[in-house]
Formats: sequence, structure tokens, C-alpha cells
Amino acid sequence: MATTAQNNWRLETGKDLPSSDRLMTGSADKYLMVSCDSHINEPLDFLKGRIEPKYIDRLPHVKTDPDGTQWLISEAAKPQLVRIPPARTDLLMTPEQFESFEVMAPYTEKMEAEDVMRAAAGRDLNERIGHMESQGVDYEIVFANKGLLGFCTSDPEFAGAMCRGWNRWAKELFKDQPQFMPMAMIAPGILADAIAEVRWAAENGFKGLLMPNRPIYHRKDQPRNTLEYNNKQFEPLWAAIAETGLPITLHVSTGEDPRAVGGNGGAITNFVCHSMTTTVEPLVQMITSGVFERHPTLRLGTIESGIGWVPWLLQQMDYAYKAHHMWVRPVIPESPSFYYRRNCFSAFIEEPQALVNAISEGLEDNIVWSNDYPHHEGSFPHTQAAILRQFSPLSDAQCEKVLGKNAARLFNIEGC
Repeated sequence: MATTAQNNWRLETGKDLPSSDRLMTGSADKYLMVSCDSHINEPLDFLKGRIEPKYIDRLPHVKTDPDGTQWLISEAAKPQLVRIPPARTDLLMTPEQFESFEVMAPYTEKMEAEDVMRAAAGRDLNERIGHMESQGVDYEIVFANKGLLGFCTSDPEFAGAMCRGWNRWAKELFKDQPQFMPMAMIAPGILADAIAEVRWAAENGFKGLLMPNRPIYHRKDQPRNTLEYNNKQFEPLWAAIAETGLPITLHVSTGEDPRAVGGNGGAITNFVCHSMTTTVEPLVQMITSGVFERHPTLRLGTIESGIGWVPWLLQQMDYAYKAHHMWVRPVIPESPSFYYRRNCFSAFIEEPQALVNAISEGLEDNIVWSNDYPHHEGSFPHTQAAILRQFSPLSDAQCEKVLGKNAARLFNIEGC
């Protein structure tokens, strides 16, 4: 597909890798490539028949106004605009002097052909397999797309019902496709139910778990629930997960509404400050409250939030551990960075300098790659170009680890 205007940057490759021919499906001695963040594009009715009838009227849905304006309605989030008809100019922001008139069109009218293709991809498995092969991807760690709204309620019972429905839908969809590894969604608000679902996931072949970044859904404009992952009430859950050997993943934009800022600059502000960073706090909570000291085999990964912050975080946690020693409780036997290096990992998409920095900090065993198929922030359909412009400073052995070998170890992928 020809790329023009706003997507031309995706074609830039930078320097070649020493073994760039190993990126292509069918090439000799191909790199094992595991995308540790891909998404399934569920049908609108994926929960039909998989959730109790009493919840049907509460499910996330699209509401259409008489004038054609469409909103995504989720129980605990603010309504989200998904379609603005041409007549509703009142819903568009006033352009700045430095902007052209064209930028004020609804975003759907600003999509190029490639953007439209990405938005519709990932629904049909045969098409998806073809896309994987074209990108050189051997395995996908698969996350929900519409299904992530299963966390979007402050009612833990309802959240659990939606998560169980998604898990059973995903199990059925991917049952004969071992190259796809969906992460079972776990709603932690009701402990006994969460533990039961963890054990069900392990018994049914899931390779990992997805938990929200806050145990109970939170909106920035509402009072925050005080339950956090450093609460000892979660000890039985951590023990049950450790027993299964499944890694926990934390994905951006879960557990709270990322649309905290409206108006000018909101799209980038919310992406950077209220989506990407939301995995950091639960990670720090679990490290510093001693979860990994008590459960040394437990693994935790941050997904889609990148890696640039990881060296900074390790430094700052260790600094606070020493400088604030008089207030630190519990006093974990090792420095916080020790537990990240031993128990945790982080996935990135497009961070060339951060990748070099992480490798220089000795984190090559804690970093995993993803193409975030089929999302716009991901590299599809130009995955090889994205890898070439990022990985050239790495050695061949480091490329092998980051592109696939680390993921094979962390997610227990057989035969790799």
C-alpha cells in the first residue's frame, strides 16, 4: 500500500542490521519475533451469550444521537465521541492561527488509506495470519481491544463478568492457533472470583494474565478508591498466580479513564501523561511493598508504556530506598531495582534511544518488543522498517533476546 503525507515517516529505516535478512518470514536462520503487545478487533456482540442476562443493558455500547453524532458509552467512563457529523461544527475546536482549516475536520476524515486499513484489521484470523507473515512475526501476545472496557466499571462483580466473558470468547477463537496467545483478563475486585479465574486460565492453556492498573476503576474527576495493589488482602491472589507460573501483565489505559484533560493539547497530553504512565505506579507498589520478596517466582510486565522511564525509575526507587530509609516500610532485603531486574519486564514499540539506554544499563533480559498490531501507534504494516531504524546499535545476540527470546522465556513459549 502506498504511503503518503502523514505516514511517510513509517518508511524510514536508518542503518541496516548486521543480519537484517533474518527479519523476513521464510528467511534462513530467521530471528524469533514475538510481538508482546498485539490486539484482537472483537465483533460488537462478542459478549452475547457469554454474560449473565442481568448485565446486558449495562454493557459498553455505541449511542447515536438523532443528528448522527455517535458516542461510546461505558459505565464508569465519560462518553467518548466516535463520530462527528459534518453539521456538528460546535463539537470541533476553534483552530489556532497557525493551523490550516483542514486539520479541523473530524479525525475520521483525516485518515489516509493506510490508517483506514489499520482500523479495520485484526478481525479475521486468516487475514491476521497473513499480516503476521508479512511482518515477520512468529507469535503474538494478544490483548483485548473492545474487551478492555471490561475493566471500565467501579462494580467489581460486573467487571468480573465481562472479563470472564472475554476470556471464554478468546479461548474459543484461538483454540487451534498456538501462534496467538491471549492474556486472560482478571478483575481483582472480588478476590475469590479472581483466584478462580486465574486457575481457570492456567487450566485452559492461557500463557499470561492481564490485570488493570488499578484494582477498582477510577476517573480523575471523581474520588479515588483507596484500594491499591500494595494492600495485603491481595496476598492470596499473588500466591495463586505464582503457583500457576503465569506472568501478570499491566496494559496502558486500564483501571482508570485516560481522558483526563480536555481542550487544546488533550490528545497528546492524555496519551503521554494519563495512558502511558499508568503502569508505573502498580509496578512500584508491588516492588516496594515486598510482593516479589514474598513471591520470588512471580513475574510482572508493563505493556505499551515503553521503556524510556525504566532506567530512571530504577535509579529513583533505589535513591528513595536509601535517602528515605527512616520512612521506608517494609524494608525489603534488596534494593528495589533488584526486584525489577529479577521479576519484571517492559514492552516497547518505537523508542530507539531508550532501547540503547536500556541495553547500556544491563536490561537486555528485561526488555521485550512489540508492533502493537493493528493500532495506529504500532508499526504495522512497516514492522521491518521500524526494527531497522531502532535495532542497528544492538549486537546480534541482543537483537535475538529483545525480538523474541526474552518473550519465549517469560511467556513459556514451547519449542523456542
